[in-house]
Amino acid sequence: MKARVFVSLKSTVLDPQGQTVRSALNGLGYHGIAGVRQGKFFDIALAEGVTREQAQKEIETIAHEVLANPVIEEYRVEILD
Repeated sequence: MKARVFVSLKSTVLDPQGQTVRSALNGLGYHGIAGVRQGKFFDIALAEGVTREQAQKEIETIAHEVLANPVIEEYRVEILD
């Protein structure tokens, strides 16, 4: 089983890297792009014997306490089979 955690800046936080990418895309002729938000994701392999419920609880805790800064970032956890 694997977990995937997506982390991105909250919508209220400026994203200068996303703005740079949008500007570059517009410069390359992609004028239909109005905005870009950048983020990151983590693929986490889970040990044998961990239940789906245990994994969900533990990965949520890890995402909140370690992988994301909850002041400026939001996260989403997916448990994959």
